[in-house]
Amino acid sequence: MSSVAELIERTDGPTVALRAKLFRGLADASRLSILDALRTEPLSVGEIVAITGLSQSNASNHLRCLSECGLVAGEQRGRFVHYRLSDQRLNDLLLLTDELLAETVCGVDTCGNYGAR
Repeated sequence: MSSVAELIERTDGPTVALRAKLFRGLADASRLSILDALRTEPLSVGEIVAITGLSQSNASNHLRCLSECGLVAGEQRGRFVHYRLSDQRLNDLLLLTDELLAETVCGVDTCGNYGAR
């Protein structure tokens, strides 16, 4: 069982604010589709565009955001940069999210608190 000190540490302002910032970054459907595409292997921007249906400029902008936040990493391969998840725990987080969503889909789908469906 957690001590009161541990609970306070987990819910202090800076920790909660950083968590909220991370989840706001993940709350964008385009960024999530890019992260999903990168779950199995590194991909170039062109490959990400083909998989996600995003425009090249849109995908590039989101990749820059994800890269600046440390969520993806790019590696130059000849003329192209191939992007990958920077940490395997991102894939784990997405898997856990899928599992949670499978059990709460009705409530999440009908929730009106976080914007249009």
